[in-house]
Amino acid sequence: MIARPERERFDTSSPNLCSALRWKGLFIDAEPDATVPRCNDGLFWCMHTQTCIGPDGKLAEPGNCNSPTRKCHGTGKC
Repeated sequence: MIARPERERFDTSSPNLCSALRWKGLFIDAEPDATVPRCNDGLFWCMHTQTCIGPDGKLAEPGNCNSPTRKCHGTGKC
């Protein structure tokens, strides 16, 4: 398995992100501040399992949760 760069693994701007993927940034109700570096700490979880593992047993992070080919993408079911 080839490791992907962090910018791909943690990119939350993908239009195809699974609706069940959650991360801290979703709960911050403020405008982005350009003087504060972005925090890509990699803390993501699946809303359905409440863990970092999705219902299909794979890691829940943007790089994995942006493809309709993943069995649980957008459904929360496998």
